[in-house]
Amino acid sequence: MDISTLIGWVMAVGLVVWGIGFDKLGNFWDLQSLAIVLGGAIAALIASYPFRLLKEVPKHILICFRGGKYNVPKLVDQLVDLAMLARQSGLLALEEKAEEIKDPFFKQSLLKIVDANDPDKVREMLEKELDDMAARHDEGAGIYEKGSAYAPAFGMIGTLVGLINMLKGMNLGDSSGASNLGQDMSVALITTFYGSALANVLFQPIAKKLRVRQAEEELYCSTIVEGVMAIQAGVNPQMLREQLLSCMKQSQQKKLLLKAAKNSGAGGGEG
Repeated sequence: MDISTLIGWVMAVGLVVWGIGFDKLGNFWDLQSLAIVLGGAIAALIASYPFRLLKEVPKHILICFRGGKYNVPKLVDQLVDLAMLARQSGLLALEEKAEEIKDPFFKQSLLKIVDANDPDKVREMLEKELDDMAARHDEGAGIYEKGSAYAPAFGMIGTLVGLINMLKGMNLGDSSGASNLGQDMSVALITTFYGSALANVLFQPIAKKLRVRQAEEELYCSTIVEGVMAIQAGVNPQMLREQLLSCMKQSQQKKLLLKAAKNSGAGGGEG
């Protein structure tokens, strides 16, 4: 579980509350301002996106807290083992192994090369799936990126509402206008505060975390594509390992290659 998003939210809220002062929190509560900013932003998002995307919002929040799902080093080990099996027993031997794999993309990718499809056709199909996946992720993250634009915009609308009411009250020239002056001015300023807070504490962090998860999944799936294509081409397993690890940091590559060499030496000694 990745709690960095939760930690960030708690820190942001805590620091803002501390900056305001506990005794002055009541000054920053205005239901009308909240209705304009939060209600307006949600209404605009509903108008912008179909319900098939909006109903995925709870899933998006869970994704923000999900961690460790895409383990690329472990995947590389799996692909190297499959490459060794394919060199020893042929591609058909991978069919049984494919049934043991839970990840649907990994499983289908293996089955495509087991069926002896044309390599160019296989790569084209897999890359098309990656493009479709990226498009779906763009739609999901786009909801929150758009929300981060809507919230300050409705904050500005609230500011204009408060200023207009304030100026209208001043023109009345009576006690009723003067008594509402402070309330109208507070609406004008608090809506701007709410809009900025929603954009930078809620919407933007969610959008960014979804983009991070998207990059993790795309790296994982692209590693699968390169791995299965290399297996189909009969690439040496050790060369395959080095090829797949090339996208990782140098320090991680050295650590994983050293670990693989130790495991290989231990296996050779036992034999």
